[in-house]
Amino acid sequence: QVQLVESGGGLVQAGGSLRLSCAASGSIFSINAMAWYRQAPGKQREFVASITSDGSTNYKDSVKGRFTISRDDARNTVYLQMDSLKPEDTAVYYCNVPEVVTPLNKRLYDYWGQGTQVTVSS
Repeated sequence: QVQLVESGGGLVQAGGSLRLSCAASGSIFSINAMAWYRQAPGKQREFVASITSDGSTNYKDSVKGRFTISRDDARNTVYLQMDSLKPEDTAVYYCNVPEVVTPLNKRLYDYWGQGTQVTVSS
């Protein structure tokens, strides 16, 4: 099995910055894509950013130029640097790993972290 543990959320004023981390542990040989999603109160969960093992990134339009996703494969960790935060960025942020390859070459699918709250005050 695989566990994802997020950290780094909190309360920040508009224009401020936060850095989220998500560490994956368990039966892991390799991870291809890693991603961040978020869910605001009363809204559906939405995609924020993703990064593949070769470093290719993809972002939600509204966060382009403000958020940066990165990863440290030695630590099986993905980061989300969030700058110029806006009140509309307020949400619970979730880490997602769509697929893991285990040391026995077995594929495990669709893991989620527990979520970390980000609150941006105006």
